Amino acid sequence: MVDTPTLEAHEGPDLLDQTPYDQFDWSIGNKHTLSYSEQEIEDYLNQYEQSLSTIGQNEIVLGKVTAIHDGDVVLDVNYKSDGLVSLSEFRDMPDLKIGDEVQVYVEDKEDLRGQLVLSRKKAKLLKAWEDLVDSYENGTILNGTIISKTKGGLIADCGGLETFLPGSQIDIKPIIDYDAYVGKTMEFKVVKINEAIKNAVVSHKALIESDLAEQRELIIGGLEKGQVLEG
Repeated sequence: MVDTPTLEAHEGPDLLDQTPYDQFDWSIGNKHTLSYSEQEIEDYLNQYEQSLSTIGQNEIVLGKVTAIHDGDVVLDVNYKSDGLVSLSEFRDMPDLKIGDEVQVYVEDKEDLRGQLVLSRKKAKLLKAWEDLVDSYENGTILNGTIISKTKGGLIADCGGLETFLPGSQIDIKPIIDYDAYVGKTMEFKVVKINEAIKNAVVSHKALIESDLAEQRELIIGGLEKGQVLEG
């Protein structure tokens, strides 16, 4: 014969004696719950928004990679919403991982879906243009890669922007075989820019001439009166 288990006596209200739902005082559970006035809620929201960075449309900001999935990179730019950038814009960063920081361009702070629209490609192009302008105004040297031959010269890629290298600005000596330069990385100085169409003319010859001028000054500076040079 199998013993039938019996329920042990327990203290507390019997589950069968529960108050019917239509008679239960639902406010009991809320008596000790914190409540906020509309003004307090508004103040808290304002404090939260102020803690976020103020980003402007059409500017470059620093973003941190928080996720990579479905062909998109999720970036936190310390704004109220994260932004998405197509993974195809990071082809030059094959080892991209969560936690990496990259510069991105703010195209739209909120599109029709309320999404923050970012672009790494435009950030790179804008930075490249700033470098070109800096080279033109301050004489800084840029690195670029010859990508093709064109009428009258070569096309050089400087940071993602195509620039024109006239045949007369390749070297101090005449150049006949332009094809030999395609694929080469060279140093340039920007000698002309067009702000309206974001185009620039670069020169490698100007750097060679500058080096020769410096060498000439050093030689002349080391000469003594009456000294005879050989050669």
